[in-house]
Amino acid sequence: MKSLLKSCLLILIAAMWLGCEGDYRQEARGSFGQVVVMMDSTELDSKTADAIRQTFGGWIQTIPGKPPQFDLKFHDFETNAQLEQLKRYKNIIIAAPLNDSTNVSRFVRALLSDGVEKEVEAGNAFAFPLNDKWYRNQWSMILTAPTDSALAKQIKNSKETLINDLVQKEFKRWNEEIYDRGEQLAFEDSLWQNYGWKIRVQHDWAKHLDTTITQNGESYNFLTMRRPLPDNDRWFWAWWKKTDNPNQLTEDWINAKRDTLMEKWVRGSRDSSYVTTAYNRPHETDTLTINGQTVYETLGVWTMTNDAMAGPFVNFTVYDEATNRLFMFEFAQFAPKYSKRRFVRQFRTMLRTFDIDSTWQENATKAVAKN
Repeated sequence: MKSLLKSCLLILIAAMWLGCEGDYRQEARGSFGQVVVMMDSTELDSKTADAIRQTFGGWIQTIPGKPPQFDLKFHDFETNAQLEQLKRYKNIIIAAPLNDSTNVSRFVRALLSDGVEKEVEAGNAFAFPLNDKWYRNQWSMILTAPTDSALAKQIKNSKETLINDLVQKEFKRWNEEIYDRGEQLAFEDSLWQNYGWKIRVQHDWAKHLDTTITQNGESYNFLTMRRPLPDNDRWFWAWWKKTDNPNQLTEDWINAKRDTLMEKWVRGSRDSSYVTTAYNRPHETDTLTINGQTVYETLGVWTMTNDAMAGPFVNFTVYDEATNRLFMFEFAQFAPKYSKRRFVRQFRTMLRTFDIDSTWQENATKAVAKN
């Protein structure tokens, strides 16, 4: 009997291990937006420290209040116990000139092989990711070069790449965080079946509007969802239409189209108020590829006409050549009492879950619905 119980216990433990995908370590601690920078205390005024502040701590111009990209906390260590504590954090930068005599420099050399050190000495490499090195769900990066000035220059020259590497890790974390509490699979399936596109929907969002409009001989669809909470109102809208000749997708065209749609559909409590782009604030559009589709991601600030309201928005614009359909998906928020960076990264994460059925046919869908 005892041997049978032991066997069952071993099977249970093995199943639990498999469910954890093989990583049984503790979760790294700290918030998503916090970065611990391991650096010798004598180098906090160095060129490298300034470059890290400008890169990872630089202001995000497209979010109200211009928050930093990440909240930086610089730490030195003198003992192994202090080092072990620093290694527990979720996001870690280990920065030091390669050949210094500081504890951080010695730690860097211990982490790098002789061959990699030669590449650093030759100026061929300076940044080395160590994902999940010590704890689960951890991002860490070694930044090193022969000298302080050389390292600072490398960091500045690779600013966008370095930031993007950590932001991509943040997206993965938010994806787990957002949908861990529940997901509206039936609603997602209905979007896929009825409209040939879908996005992963968090458990407590509610559909608000779903309509087809024809104006001046042009037909389009418009759908909205909301997640209203006290002092934190969030909304999503989707617009799509069939077109054989899409307009040139530039930032100006995207924002002008957004403004036209929001003037009609995203309105305030007053008759004369509606959401529009805050053109007095920076806004930017970049391109990326998701599910084989070219996506225009626009980040910026919206404002309410005839009212003292504003907030961040994230917009995806996509043209699906297979079905000749042009899409816009947008998340936005009004939350004056809350930090907005975390919500913008949540919005960017959720938009990255969109998918378009390039085999979808509207007439076929209607025929199925009638039957």
